[in-house]
Amino acid sequence: MWKKKTESSKMYLREGNGVPYFVFRNLEDTKLVRHGFSTRMGGVSKGHLSELNLSFTRGDDPEHVRENFRRIAASIGFDTDSLVLSMQTHTTNVRLVTEEDRGRGYTKPLGWSDVDGLITNVPGLVLSTFYADCVPLFFVDPVHRAIGLSHSGWKGTVGRIGQKTIERMQEAFGTKPEYVQAAIGPSICQDCYEVSEEVALAFKKEFWSQADERLVYRKPNGKYQLNLWRANEIVLLEAGIQPRHLAVTNICTCCNPEHMFSHRASRGERGNLGAFLELADPEKEHGT
Repeated sequence: MWKKKTESSKMYLREGNGVPYFVFRNLEDTKLVRHGFSTRMGGVSKGHLSELNLSFTRGDDPEHVRENFRRIAASIGFDTDSLVLSMQTHTTNVRLVTEEDRGRGYTKPLGWSDVDGLITNVPGLVLSTFYADCVPLFFVDPVHRAIGLSHSGWKGTVGRIGQKTIERMQEAFGTKPEYVQAAIGPSICQDCYEVSEEVALAFKKEFWSQADERLVYRKPNGKYQLNLWRANEIVLLEAGIQPRHLAVTNICTCCNPEHMFSHRASRGERGNLGAFLELADPEKEHGT
């Protein structure tokens, strides 16, 4: 059974070929994208990496990782040759990817570093970012037919990578935030995310006007509990996303270690989950 923070959510679990993944209704309703957020179920990796590890850097057999990618691709419905991978180092760097980047990080060398966000308007490219407690941020611009996908840990969140992703989409495609459909994906919840005073103060400083207990609170032991979901929600709303266009997860990775990889729950002994977002190719969709 999944442990949920609330019963109400705009996100639901789907399964294809025995491999489950999460999707968001508002992104689905655009009818412009394929997308999903993986679980750890349905793969071939072993031990603490079981089952659906999507990282080549956690000590897994590369053939197991490739088979896992093939399985999640078949489940969601994308082509592994069209993957474009990030190189996440907790920055706020967002990269525009083009047709020449198809396959980077999977079928050919990545060719970049320090990239936590990806944007494109090229149909068929599969933006791909990876997680084990940090926050996936999905963006779909239905007017200009463009997409973005960003990885937001605490550093990325306090640095407002969600806002920076929208700004890069504005620069590259003319995106207007009020028309963007966005989603905050499965990640660690406030009850599970204990942080130092230094981190808590950084958030209170950045979000001083909204730094109530829904964002961060101090415990008797002097540690703090931080709400990355709420912080990213503030970032996206202040960047111009309309509340009715924003979906927020109710699934915590740390609360569900049997279903999700969690760095906190496993003390670092884990694989990676994946977020995937593809702008559908209308020609392929209509069989032409």
